[in-house]
Amino acid sequence: MQLPTNPFKRALRAGQQQIGLWVSMPGAYGAELLAGSGFDWLLLDTEHSPSDVTTVLPQLQAVAAYPSVSAVVRPAWNDKVLVKRHLDIGAQTLLIPYVSTEAEAAAAVASMRYPTRGVRGVAGTTRAARFGRIPEYAKRAEDELCLLVQVETREALDNLEAIARLDGIDGVFIGPADLAAALGHLGEPGHPEVQSAIADGIRRIRACGKAPGILAMDEAGARRYIDAGTVFTAVGMDVAILARETARLAAAFRG
Repeated sequence: MQLPTNPFKRALRAGQQQIGLWVSMPGAYGAELLAGSGFDWLLLDTEHSPSDVTTVLPQLQAVAAYPSVSAVVRPAWNDKVLVKRHLDIGAQTLLIPYVSTEAEAAAAVASMRYPTRGVRGVAGTTRAARFGRIPEYAKRAEDELCLLVQVETREALDNLEAIARLDGIDGVFIGPADLAAALGHLGEPGHPEVQSAIADGIRRIRACGKAPGILAMDEAGARRYIDAGTVFTAVGMDVAILARETARLAAAFRG
């Protein structure tokens, strides 16, 4: 049995724009529906959602039936135990939230790697290893793992180059909502100061040779970020789309 390849990682390295959707609702049924919608990647979120390792597993299984879309998992925190558990159930790409220093980024890298290069715990019969059926999985897994780190504070912006240049970091995601709060504009990601910081961050990440990413909640914002240079761009969120469109439909019949 062969080690599954990671087309998302290859696309980032090639600089090919990857259009994604944020998935906050737990459950495999919705994830499967969205997997067939034509996106390049789906972000399965466990930081700001009720989801956890046990609910992400069936989502990964559902999305796997659609080879044209890649699953990206966001653990709840930069924690080596959470990272290990998501990797063991078969996630190949992780987005680690709230990384503000080179040391925090280095810890995330170490969590993705087996000793002696890292600290990932070794288990030979995980789903990631196809329950022990992939020859020498532990020696080869790193080739197909992709690590994205999320910068969303003033401190992270100050340390951006040190974070982005680390070996083992494949992409850097800018979190607009938390960055807006950190810059004193809570709830205003569209504020000129925030948008200026985002554009500058995208430029700096690209200058380090890494892929910049972001989440936009509207089409205009997404296109602005793509024009600024993002390589992996989430252009919407499942719960926001559902809330907006159901409210619009109800209003259309309320006179």
